[in-house]
Amino acid sequence: MRWWIILAVVLVVVTIYSVIDCALIPANRVRGLKKPAWIAIILLLPVLGVILWFTIGRARASQVSKPRLAPDDDPAFIGTLGRDREQDERIRRLEEELASLDSDAPNPDVTGKATPTPDDSPDGSAGHTPDESGRTDA
Repeated sequence: MRWWIILAVVLVVVTIYSVIDCALIPANRVRGLKKPAWIAIILLLPVLGVILWFTIGRARASQVSKPRLAPDDDPAFIGTLGRDREQDERIRRLEEELASLDSDAPNPDVTGKATPTPDDSPDGSAGHTPDESGRTDA
């Protein structure tokens, strides 16, 4: 007889705890049904309702999806904007360096053909023989 009383008291305490937990938990952590429906299930089916609440109805904090932010409200996105500018600046500097390295080669004119340098003759032979790549060694 004493065990039945202890079991009844434990059941009442767990039921009250479940109802309070269900009522106070944020709505985005409740799965399956809405909060009033879960409270009714917990009260109408004391043992089964409590078990269902803790196994099905209550989502863990890690399982809750975070609300999506617009890009201008997302700090992670705003942080990438500065990095993109830095990367663009780095690419621009590299392109300038490559252009300065290529400045040793003959400059192409408007038609896309290379303009002859003063030491080149009009026929392309300035006393030098071209190698396999077509360049003449000085």
